[in-house]
Amino acid sequence: MSTFDTAALGRPIKGPSALGSDLRRVGHLSVTLAVMEFKLRFFGSALGYLWQLMRPLLLFTVLYIVFTKFVRLGSDVKYYPALLLTAIVLFTFFSDATSRSVTAVADRENLVRKIEFPRLVVPLAVLLVAYFNLMLNLLAVLVFVLATGVEPRAEWLGFPLLLIPLGLFAGGLAMLLSALFVRFRDVEPIWEVVLQAAFYATPILYTLEKIPNPDLQKAVLLLNPLATIIVQTRHTLIDETAPTAWDAAGGVVYLLIPASIVLGVVVLGFWVFNREAPRIAEEL
Repeated sequence: MSTFDTAALGRPIKGPSALGSDLRRVGHLSVTLAVMEFKLRFFGSALGYLWQLMRPLLLFTVLYIVFTKFVRLGSDVKYYPALLLTAIVLFTFFSDATSRSVTAVADRENLVRKIEFPRLVVPLAVLLVAYFNLMLNLLAVLVFVLATGVEPRAEWLGFPLLLIPLGLFAGGLAMLLSALFVRFRDVEPIWEVVLQAAFYATPILYTLEKIPNPDLQKAVLLLNPLATIIVQTRHTLIDETAPTAWDAAGGVVYLLIPASIVLGVVVLGFWVFNREAPRIAEEL
């Protein structure tokens, strides 16, 4: 039956695309797929969600012992345990959202081969699952932060706002990586190396002032949106005496650089994904 015949009987069938013909459907499908994936991840597991929490906690334990008892990199940093765990949880969200998105489209070949299925749902669902895990992990972080002696204050209300640019940055990369992997399977091992480098290039194990060169401090902060978010998280959530991101950068105007990087990644990721979406089924 031709497109015109279909149109005569009802609505025309649109070809494969990133968004499909209804944005509300994209949102509904993204949430539905994310909830299903979240439930299936822990289905049949006796400990369930605790396995998701164990990974950042075990990494925190090892790194805390190494960098306070042996290397002593964080022994003189105020509330270092709380800062380290918070930074690890935030980076775990970024790592999960991006690394799981790399093969997400290819793994859901049965869905993307459906002609009217909006392909963008797949990376969005991966991002939402990472957000679900982050929300649960942050509850544990909150308990730990309070246990280490950090007192609640009004600035804590601003912390959720920092999760917006973090999600945008991860989401832009998720779209880009998932689209590129369909054509170039080398993306997966390359991104694993990039994540390792990003972990050490972000002030997670150390604080920004531990970098001896002030120019290098500023470069790390301005060129790495993750560093900007974690530096501001330290001030907002952990230690109000720590420098804000704009103080460390030399002024609010300089934060336009990491903000532009986040925006550029989102635009580039959507442009690449939208361009590749109609051909994804053919490439798989």
